[in-house]
Amino acid sequence: MAATNLIGLDIGSMSVRAVETTRTKEGLGILNYAQAPLPAGAVVSGVVRDDLAVTAALKELWTTTKFRSRHVTLGVTNPQAVVREMSVAKLPRNQLKKSLPFQVRDMLPLAVERALLDFYPLEEPSGDTVRGLLIAAPKDAVLTAVQAVERAGLHVDRVDLASFALLRSASWLDTAVEAIVDIGAQATSVVVHADGEPLIVRTVPRGGQELTEVLAGRLGIGVTEAEAVKCWVGLRREEGPEVADILRDALRPLVAEIRSSFTYLSSSERPTQVQRLALSGGGSLLPGLAESLARDLGVPVVIADPMSRLRAADRGQHDNLERFRSSAAVSIGLTLGAA
Repeated sequence: MAATNLIGLDIGSMSVRAVETTRTKEGLGILNYAQAPLPAGAVVSGVVRDDLAVTAALKELWTTTKFRSRHVTLGVTNPQAVVREMSVAKLPRNQLKKSLPFQVRDMLPLAVERALLDFYPLEEPSGDTVRGLLIAAPKDAVLTAVQAVERAGLHVDRVDLASFALLRSASWLDTAVEAIVDIGAQATSVVVHADGEPLIVRTVPRGGQELTEVLAGRLGIGVTEAEAVKCWVGLRREEGPEVADILRDALRPLVAEIRSSFTYLSSSERPTQVQRLALSGGGSLLPGLAESLARDLGVPVVIADPMSRLRAADRGQHDNLERFRSSAAVSIGLTLGAA
């Protein structure tokens, strides 16, 4: 019998975050949401560098929050992860898993011996083949994250790509071709999909921390002060033209990465134009960002609402989660995938 309570665990560069939901007749309801800070450098662009620090933060999280379970679905982010559409031989699931290393050996930028592989069908088999998504992630990085979690006394029931969790929680549930852009402190996830079917899945090793560091260097101030100035002024020139111009320049490389994904999609075998961009992640709170991206990329920009997928089983926890809505999309999406 499936568990009634589900916990999605997201390990970010600045903190660990967990959402606990429960199954009800009306859908999934929120029971708990909490986060605990991580020391600088413990996680870099989604990759665990200091497993002891991550374990300590998770122990603190479960000590201070009344989670009702120690079973979690873990989200992983890694710039080296590969998600690629391809067709493979039609085989029973267990045989397909064994044959994947041989079928995809020459298609990956990392050695299959060092990768965890999986395949998700996108449609019913046609003849002797089936079209779907190949997922490859660095084995050592995933195992390090899992071990850090389990040393905290938790049990990892499932590992899922954070990008797929975003697709479940942050998409707008219509037929538009949509780009979901989740901006974290050190990494940005870009997921372009058409009616829920992923077209592009990327992790870009750039995020809000880079903007803060550039601003601190250009203004000659400390990082803490620069973060406060960034969050107050953002890209609004009327609030501070010098700060806004510095941040706009610092944002250009990330905008170029997003634009390159759009260009790749429009020039692929099945040319597709992105019709909307949905923003999530802590970086989405930068004042003026939505308007700036809409102008630079030429598409409407909206703020993703992962809360729309859940009901308020516990009003206090619902209100707590509201305060961190922007950074909870991955955690929420992980529970949706486990439901």
